[in-house]
Order: sequence, then C-alpha cells, then structure tokens
Amino acid sequence: MATSRKIPVTVLTGFLGSGKTTLLNQLLESDLMAGSAVIVNEFGTISIDAELVIGVDDEILQINNGCICCTVRTDLVTTITNLLSGTKPIRRILIETTGLADPAPVIQSFIVDEVLSAATMLDAVVTVVDATHIDRWLADQSSGENVAAEQIAFADIAVISKLDLAGEGSLAKCEATIRTINPMARVVAPVDGRVVVSSIIDVKAFDLKSCLAIEPLLLSDLEHEHDLSVISVEVREEHPLDGPRFFRWLNAFVQQNGDRLLRCKGILSLASEARRWVFHGVHMTLDGRPGRPWGAAEPRTSAIVFIGRGLDAARIRNEIADLSQQDLVA
Repeated sequence: MATSRKIPVTVLTGFLGSGKTTLLNQLLESDLMAGSAVIVNEFGTISIDAELVIGVDDEILQINNGCICCTVRTDLVTTITNLLSGTKPIRRILIETTGLADPAPVIQSFIVDEVLSAATMLDAVVTVVDATHIDRWLADQSSGENVAAEQIAFADIAVISKLDLAGEGSLAKCEATIRTINPMARVVAPVDGRVVVSSIIDVKAFDLKSCLAIEPLLLSDLEHEHDLSVISVEVREEHPLDGPRFFRWLNAFVQQNGDRLLRCKGILSLASEARRWVFHGVHMTLDGRPGRPWGAAEPRTSAIVFIGRGLDAARIRNEIADLSQQDLVA
C-alpha cells in the first residue's frame, strides 16, 4: 500500500433527494476526474443510485443496507482498504453517502483509522442543499438529531440544488439559511444547472479544527443513531409493469402519503418499452424520464425504493405486484 502521496477524498452528502447523484455524474463527466474511484452508500438493500452513476469504467463500489456513519461503517473502512491494496492506480476517491448519513462518523473514520489516515486525506465534505425542501427538512423535529442540519454544519462546501424549481429569491434565501448553521462553508450555486468542477474538487477545503468546534468528541468513540421510525421499503418486480396503471398508482400513493414519504426512487421495466424508466420523488414532488436501453442479456427487473415513516411494506409490494403484466400470454 506504499504511496508517494495521499489520495484525496471527497465526501458528497446531503439530505434525501437533494441531488447528490446528479452532482456526482456532473463531476465524472470532467477529464479532471479520470482515475477516480466511486463508492455509493444506500440506506436499503436495493441499489438505485449506483445504477445511475455514469462515466466510471469499473464497477461502482457499493455499500448497501445501512449508513456508513453507523451500521455499515466498518464496511467503508474495509472497502477503501481493499481499494488501496489493488494494483490499479487511484487518483482520488469520491463517496456518495445516503441522505440519512451524519457526516461526523464518516469524517472520523479518515482521521482515526490508521490505514486511511496514512494513505488518504479528506479534500472536502460537500453537502448538497435542496433549495425547494431545506426549510422543511430543518423544521423536522421528529427525532433528537436533525440530520439535514448536521450535514450542513460539517460542510466545507455547500452546493445549492434545484434553484430552477425554488422560485425567485431562492438563492439568497437558501444561502442565508446555510449561513445560520455554518457561516464558514463556501457556498456554490450552479450556473445553468451545472457546477464548476474545480470549485469543489482538489480544493483542500477540509478543516479539522472547524469540525472539532462543531463536535468536540469527533476523535473519540463517536456513534450515530438513526431515527428508528424511518424505514426503507424495497420492491423488486420481475414482470413488466403496466406503465399507465403504475404511474396512476404512484401519483395517488404519493398524494396519500406525502407527509410520511421522505423519498422514493426507482428503475422501471415497463411493458412494450425498450428503455428503462427512471423516477425520483421527494415528498409529493415526482420527476421521471427514460433511461438507457435494456441490454440484450440484462434481466428486466423493476427496482423501487420508498423511504419514510409508517409505510406499509406488504401493502406496497402487493399493490405493485398487481400492476405487473405477469398474467399476459406471450
């Protein structure tokens, strides 16, 4: 694992649906990102975001079924240790956390773990802030810890997203909100929906002293506990879905469960469609688009995730199964 320099690490964080994968894809389109290793962490067992990451030659490294800030934290250390032990040279590491991750334990891993601290250096903690929903996330007092606030507090750089949906004056309003939590963060606003890569990569923005001011126990045995009322419901459907019926069901489901539904996302196999359909949702806002064509030998399986409070997993799975075309005669 000998190395002549420490490998810079960028941690992409931000609350559910803020736009982390969109930002990651923008970064990976740049020639500056050649030789990057990408680690995607997802809360549930089904990997949606990793399927949507583009521009990486090798398979995306996935850490699923828990957050790297707590339940699968050791998996992060193991994954990076194995990565550093490989023969392929790595210029940098990008980590996309789940929307429910507290950045503090992730930061701690790179400082306290002997292997990681010797071979890597944190370049920046980049927090994506959704201009359309941040006030709602910050007002959520359903658990003792407000994760959205923690993500902003530990940000070296805050990237404001979804300004096109937030309306006039949203940039100044969102920046003011960020400043009340973290006056030291560098705030970056996309231009025409895109971020200048050099504004958040290789910036040497991480400051341990600032982190210790926020969390004096950062270098101690720091643990993070999630709001246990938040669950992930994963659905896999092997048969093609009836598109019109599914989207009618999805819109009705979102309207009925908007207050409890934090996030939904999916890759769909629709009957008579050669392309995958990708959709995302935050509360009662939904967005969808055609994805890449299905491969000739690729299993056409729909993978859908709902994250929220008080969701009826059995009912969701049964209702989606009823929307498939499994009974059609070929």
